[in-house]
Amino acid sequence: MNSEKQNIVQLSSMIKRVIYLFITIISLIIGLLLFLFFNSSITAWFQKSDVNIDSLYIDAEKKVILQNEMAKFWKPADINLITDSTLKQEVEYGKDLIAHTAKYLGPNGSVKQITNGMNCNNCHLDAGTKPWGNNYGSVYSMYPKMRARSGQVEDLYKRVNDCMERSLNGQPLKRDEKEMKAMIAYIEYIGSNVPKGKEANASGIYDLEYLDRAADPVKGKALYDTKCASCHQVNGQGILAEDKKEYTYPPLWGKNSYNNGAGLFRISRFAGYIKYNMPLGAAYDNPQLSDEESWDIAAYVENLDRPSKDLSQDWPNISKKPLDHPFGPFSDTFTEAQHKFGPFKPIKDEKKKNEKKQS
Repeated sequence: MNSEKQNIVQLSSMIKRVIYLFITIISLIIGLLLFLFFNSSITAWFQKSDVNIDSLYIDAEKKVILQNEMAKFWKPADINLITDSTLKQEVEYGKDLIAHTAKYLGPNGSVKQITNGMNCNNCHLDAGTKPWGNNYGSVYSMYPKMRARSGQVEDLYKRVNDCMERSLNGQPLKRDEKEMKAMIAYIEYIGSNVPKGKEANASGIYDLEYLDRAADPVKGKALYDTKCASCHQVNGQGILAEDKKEYTYPPLWGKNSYNNGAGLFRISRFAGYIKYNMPLGAAYDNPQLSDEESWDIAAYVENLDRPSKDLSQDWPNISKKPLDHPFGPFSDTFTEAQHKFGPFKPIKDEKKKNEKKQS
């Protein structure tokens, strides 16, 4: 082989080696890039899986805690266990009066026409038995008791008539009337499983934390129109049942709603009430509103017109008034508007300071 051909062969061999080397380097780079890509993806997947597993674990733990908490909630004494037929009949009538008050005592009532057409059940859900639904769990166990609103010791008869005159914007029943006795019998019986002087778990209304701001009726209106108006209507007048004797969904303001002396007219009471009960289907383990939404909806509803009641005899000791009582006079320097909508923390702080000075 002459030198020229030999040079060509050597050059060709060198080129091939360079090409192989180049291909090897490129392959290594691509392989490295693929390794880094898939490694990061796999790592991210495992990390995400770990987060999901942690989240599932936390959710399961919360669910167990919630179930354990709810297992301790008050449950009414079972009416079916009553062996005295006379007592059972009276208690069952009392339950029906609570659930369908207007059918007996409303504008078209069969017994009397002394209330606005709402039922006790509209404020005391499931005939006063729902956890955090303004139930009667602690009523029998805690009455008679001193109430700062009247400045007197009140019994159950007075308590029932307070609801008749305020929440139902009506007239009181006499102590010896059949309907009064039946409602008292029902309230006493379902709460008879709570020791005297003790409060039942999840009784009454849930106490929401105060906001750091005032509750906002404007925000509340937007929320109300979205979440509440389908049942209570845009005008807040509710929906009457077909028989026109009671409301399927009660009015929240206007002439047929509760008056300004009712407990639910206090914004904290109404906010706590709707938090775990509204919209329809909400419950303690299935809330549909945030705390802020509950406060704002309450601010909107409580800012609208409703019947008025003479409250001049309420709170003889004004220092005992709740922070969110919407009417003066007050024992502090905060405005009526702030007492109605908040923010309540400054009022609470000043009240604590004054109590310390007095003690």
